[in-house]
Amino acid sequence: MADTVKYTEDEIRSLDWKEHIRLRPGMYIGKLGDGTSADDGIYVLVKEIVDNSIDEHVMGHGKKIDIRIEDHKVTVRDFGRGIPLGKVIDCVSKINTGGKYDSKAFQKSVGLNGVGTKAVNALSHSFTVKSVREGRTKVAEFSRGELVNDHPEADTKEPNGTLISFEPDESIFRNYRFIPEYLEEQIRNYTYLNAGLSIRYNGQEFVSKRGLLDLLEHKTHGDELLYPIVHAKGTDVEIAFSHSNAYGEDYYSFVNGQYTTQGGTHLAGFREAFIKTIREFYKKDFDATDIRGSIVAAVSIRVQEPVFESQTKTKLGSADMGPNGPSVKSAILDFVKKAVDDFLHKNPAIADALLKKIMQNERERKDMAGVQKLARERAKKAAVHNKKLRDCRVHYTDSGKELRQETTLFITEGDSASGSITKSRHVETQAVFSLRGKPLNCYGLKKKVVYENEEFNLLQHALDIEESIDNLRYNRIVIATDADVDGMHIRLLMMTFFLQFFPDLVRNGHLFILQTPLFRVRNRKETIYCYNQDEKNTAIRKLGGKPEITRFKGLGEISPEEFGLFIGADMRLEPVLLRDASIEKILTYYMGKNTQERQEFIIENLRMEKNTEDEMGIDAA
Repeated sequence: MADTVKYTEDEIRSLDWKEHIRLRPGMYIGKLGDGTSADDGIYVLVKEIVDNSIDEHVMGHGKKIDIRIEDHKVTVRDFGRGIPLGKVIDCVSKINTGGKYDSKAFQKSVGLNGVGTKAVNALSHSFTVKSVREGRTKVAEFSRGELVNDHPEADTKEPNGTLISFEPDESIFRNYRFIPEYLEEQIRNYTYLNAGLSIRYNGQEFVSKRGLLDLLEHKTHGDELLYPIVHAKGTDVEIAFSHSNAYGEDYYSFVNGQYTTQGGTHLAGFREAFIKTIREFYKKDFDATDIRGSIVAAVSIRVQEPVFESQTKTKLGSADMGPNGPSVKSAILDFVKKAVDDFLHKNPAIADALLKKIMQNERERKDMAGVQKLARERAKKAAVHNKKLRDCRVHYTDSGKELRQETTLFITEGDSASGSITKSRHVETQAVFSLRGKPLNCYGLKKKVVYENEEFNLLQHALDIEESIDNLRYNRIVIATDADVDGMHIRLLMMTFFLQFFPDLVRNGHLFILQTPLFRVRNRKETIYCYNQDEKNTAIRKLGGKPEITRFKGLGEISPEEFGLFIGADMRLEPVLLRDASIEKILTYYMGKNTQERQEFIIENLRMEKNTEDEMGIDAA
């Protein structure tokens, strides 16, 4: 007879607040990650602290926030009222303790459950809180949620406010790093949604006076748009929009100053309201995709006691604006209808430009219909899920929804590399798409080429992004090519494909480059893999003597057993980020006609590459 599992009083365990947070961090901050994705846990920790300072500003206390992040240490200092001194320790270490449970004090706060700061405390190996109120100060220090130093109250001449400093616990956030671009975007969003607020981040000041208008100008750089940005702001609703020549739909949505990356009821309401308003204005039943095609828009609302679908607050679930208010959709519909209709009537030239864009989208959609049908048939015949794609299992199991955030598609070239990754991957969540040779340079081409080119057509179907990137089957798309000239060229061609036809994938942080080691340094006792020359030199010094040194010239040279080490928990990914330049300018510079500026860039970097190879003792031939 099989042994039965004991289930007695001894098996019942009660966890205190910090133990539960550390045991189940995903319940409080979403995924952990290593900082290569904008929604990784370390950025959520920063957000949870800054959110409290933002709430103080919204309530009329404090017009500036200082943020400093050096290596792994984060310090946030606001100039609000400061935590009441007698409750400083409770506010950062006792669940269900905070100042946001009375909606009169925090009418439209970012967070109401009082968990955020406690989660940061529990998940940090060092955490310090300091409050200053009316000439008195209180400081407390923690480690992993445990109080380690309770300083007595003291006199001070510092201005009122709260300072929190913390370092995420490396035993939970493995090999993490802060990427400045992600932090800057996070900070910019705060200023766009809080006019008059000044945030100083590592010495650089961020401030906005025109709200979402500034946001869209920053995102689009003002030179990609078909007509000037339309901007309207009310008491609880603010919108901004325009159209560009880019493919897809690009939205930025916010609730009470919180960037809702997954949208929610407010974004759905805006999209529906925009279609309805445009149809009524032009008195024509345009297809919804033609109206929204190439739109770039931002919507922000203020809601009483918002309900989000997770602790990380990335998707609004609230149906109503408040306990006694109208529905979110009806409030947005009323606002959008009046604002957009009034604007188009007053600006006939912009109304004509918008109409031309809608009709252009309509023509392109109809022209594409036949090509799309043929492409679907070709993809079906090619049996994409068997021939080109080694898929992961989550799409075919009950656990698929839960693990969707963990899915990765490796795009690689060559039978050897594809074979190694396929054999070493985690079959539950990792898939492999195999390219055949170098892909087409699609810069300047119309989307029709995606359906006519076999490689692009099959890749598009593997990703399931033909209709919308909302259907994206993999959270991370990883370009895995050799670290040589040919590999770099394939990398560039694939990035051009995504930027040209599916820019939202890049904007939303789904595209990455796989970093694999250049060297293997080993002796009889230990093997060290090195990703650059500095790591190689360190490994040589550590092992001593004359260790064996191997330089990997291509992914196909790495055995499946070794590859498993590089695409597992410690996988190194480099995110493809859109910095302060338009997509059109980026593609024109790198993929357009061979300008003098680009020639000089290539020559200079060839010199740098040659110097590096000489230092590393590499034979470039």
